[in-house]
Order: sequence, then structure tokens, then C-alpha cells
Amino acid sequence: MKKLIVMLFALLPSLAMAAGPAVPLDAANNDLSDKASLQNGARTFMNYCFGCHATQYQRYERVATDLGIPAELMKENLIFDPNAKIGDLMTNAIPTEYAAASFGAPAPDLTMVARVRGADWIYTYLRSFYADPSRPFGVNNVVFPSVGMPHVLEELQGVPSKVYETRLVDGKEVQEFVGIEADGSGELNKEEYDAVVRDLVNFLAYSAEPMKLERQRMGYWVMGFIVVFFVLTLLLKKEYWRDVH
Repeated sequence: MKKLIVMLFALLPSLAMAAGPAVPLDAANNDLSDKASLQNGARTFMNYCFGCHATQYQRYERVATDLGIPAELMKENLIFDPNAKIGDLMTNAIPTEYAAASFGAPAPDLTMVARVRGADWIYTYLRSFYADPSRPFGVNNVVFPSVGMPHVLEELQGVPSKVYETRLVDGKEVQEFVGIEADGSGELNKEEYDAVVRDLVNFLAYSAEPMKLERQRMGYWVMGFIVVFFVLTLLLKKEYWRDVH
């Protein structure tokens, strides 16, 4: 028992580091029933993320069916590998060794990232890049410090920078970080960029659990069956015990 307690205390620092910095997360407010949002998210993912990150545990055909995308449109606009078929798994062509050499670590598969990190974390993360010339790709991230990933959505957002406000603390002026602000060079304004990120997060949330809505619908039927079965059982019990009483 004493050894177990010692091991737990030894693990506390590593667990704290794994938890990451205590950054307040913004609500993604994703809606898996919004097909238009999911379609836009799939388009953004395939155009900006799929070059490095795969979702190798789902298939093009399943995504097209679930999101209401005709198979021909899927093949023409969202399948970039000329050798890939509509029924193939969604893997990309970047070699693991090349990705590790370029980014410091292999680019992780994102099929389950929304279940591992949470939709709010991803939404906040993608909106928390800021310019940092000291980093290899010229950007850093508030949620994930010393991030090895480039800001792939920069052409949409523009060049983001940290914003500080001067406040008095104990009579001294202190620069306090208040948020991220783009320079306006991107294709989208702040509201439009946030909407694109929300759609992308919505797609990743769908990828992590494609059956979630179906499971929830089935759950209502199951609960209804249990209620009806309980009532019938109660009535049957009263019928059996009527003669006893």
C-alpha cells in the first residue's frame, strides 16, 4: 500500500503537465443534427487538415452518406487521392517519418480527437494561435504552448497576435493577456472565422462518434419500453397477489 501511495505522488507532476495550462475554454456549441455545418466542416477538414492528419477509422462512403453528400460530389471535391475509392478508409499520403522530421512528432490521427480532447478544447485551440517568431513555424498557441503545428487556417483568419491590457495591481501597472486578435489580412472576419472553426469542430465531433444521434434516438425508445414494461409488470404483480391479500 505504501509503495502504491509513493507511485501516485511520483505521477502527480506528469499528470499536471499532461493536463496542460489552465486556460478557460470557449463553448463550441456544436450541433450534430446540422448537416450544413457538418458538410462545411468536412470541406474545411479535407482542404486544410487532411494533408497531415488522417481520420483513418472512417470511410469516405460512410461520411458522404451520414452528411448527405452525393457520392459523385464526394469523389470530385473531397477525395484528393486519384487512386482512392469511395469505400476506402480516410488515410493520407504523408509518411510518418517525414511528418516526425518536419513537425517534431508524427501528425496524430484525428478520428477520435473530439472524444480525447473535447469539442470545446479543439474550438478554443484553433482560435488561440498567435504570431511568435521564436517558433519554427512562426506561431505559438495559448492552449498548447510550444505547439509543433503550423497555423494552417492563417489565410482565413489573418496573422493573429496576443492582445494585452494595462491594469493596476497593488498600485503597479501590469500587462494582462485578454485575447487574440487578427490583423485583418485574412479572407474572413472574426465572426466568419469562428463559424468556420465551429463547423470544423462539429465535423470532428461527428467523426469521433458517428452513431451518437442514432444512439440517442434509440435511447428514447429503450426508456419508453422500460416504462411500459414496468407498468405491465406492476399490473401483473397486483393480479398475482390479489388472491393472497
